[in-house]
Amino acid sequence: MRKLGQLCATFVLTIALFASLTDVSAAQDQTAKAQLPVLTTSAGQSADVNTLNVIMEQAQIGYDYCDVPTVDMLKSGVGLGGKKSGEGFHVEIHTDLTKFKKGTPYKTVIFAVGASLKGMGASGLTINDELKRLKSLVNYCKKNKIFIVAVHAGGESKRGAAGSDNEKMIDAIAPYADYIIAVKDSNKDGRFTKIAKEKDVPLSEVKYALGIVKLMGDLFK
Repeated sequence: MRKLGQLCATFVLTIALFASLTDVSAAQDQTAKAQLPVLTTSAGQSADVNTLNVIMEQAQIGYDYCDVPTVDMLKSGVGLGGKKSGEGFHVEIHTDLTKFKKGTPYKTVIFAVGASLKGMGASGLTINDELKRLKSLVNYCKKNKIFIVAVHAGGESKRGAAGSDNEKMIDAIAPYADYIIAVKDSNKDGRFTKIAKEKDVPLSEVKYALGIVKLMGDLFK
């Protein structure tokens, strides 16, 4: 399922490429800088994390991925403590192990923000379980100076009324992020702009998810 989702995400990005080959002009306030190694994960278990991982691959940035990492896994650093897919997690290790040996502490965590009841159900999570898990990860990142990136690539389909599942996931991550990235349709109401201004953190807005590829390249340059 992960591979199918990744293929679908690749297809969507390819369509976006033909729609706009220069989709980086909408980026704003790109002053953030992050360091490797990096972990990607989901805030809400939507398929948008597949898009995020394809973006990382297109940007040629090595990363580790886990759908529902625990704080202990995050503490374990590169390799996620040897956890394997099928042990209650989906794990992928794409970090360059010649540069960062297993156990090297993560310097950055990127959250793909967007809720999916189906995705959470498949992971055995309720909304409250997911929010509790995210809070523990954010607290650990803040305590240990791990750079947090919030990516909202789902557009209007991953937004909702105040208090909805999608908005709860935004509340759980965006106000604590060191850098926020959103596609234009995700920010039609200016919510991410407001959060960025209130928290004094950089925000980049792009028309299509494809534009995030360049942003990631610049972020880790």
